Amino acid sequence: MSTGNELHTISLYVANRPGVLARIAQVFARRGFNIDSLVVSAAMDGHYSRMTISAKGRADGLDQIIKQASKLIDVIHCFDHSSDEVVTKEMALIKVGVESDQRAEVLQLVEHFGCKVVDFTESSLIIMVTGDSAKLDALVNMLKKFRVIELVRTGKVIMARGEKVT
Repeated sequence: MSTGNELHTISLYVANRPGVLARIAQVFARRGFNIDSLVVSAAMDGHYSRMTISAKGRADGLDQIIKQASKLIDVIHCFDHSSDEVVTKEMALIKVGVESDQRAEVLQLVEHFGCKVVDFTESSLIIMVTGDSAKLDALVNMLKKFRVIELVRTGKVIMARGEKVT
């Protein structure tokens, strides 16, 4: 039985035109899906864009979303990658307020998680971390014992493995 909380990852290849994003978001809204993250970037050909959407909703409504989105004139293709073999990455910038006696511990976490310090002041660090969502969540949880000033996450980007098209 569906709980309505299933997380789905959908990729779309679309014409790079005004209004496309709004029309796609409306398809998700009409079916009661909440978009958790949305990443849009230009494809190799600047006339097209790639979208990666992570959304929560009922699995039985996902097929309808894909069919309706695929019918939109500016959508070239739309795929659900929830059960596919894909490479998934996300990036976050985390600004942490640190006292001088805490700096070594924060830098150990940065090293352990394979992060990079991209800004360093007397009172704060900005950490850049990339990886899957679980890795980012784990780092954020570890940093909660310090003073997290700001957190910005990109959302997931995915690419199908092998010859399969994303």
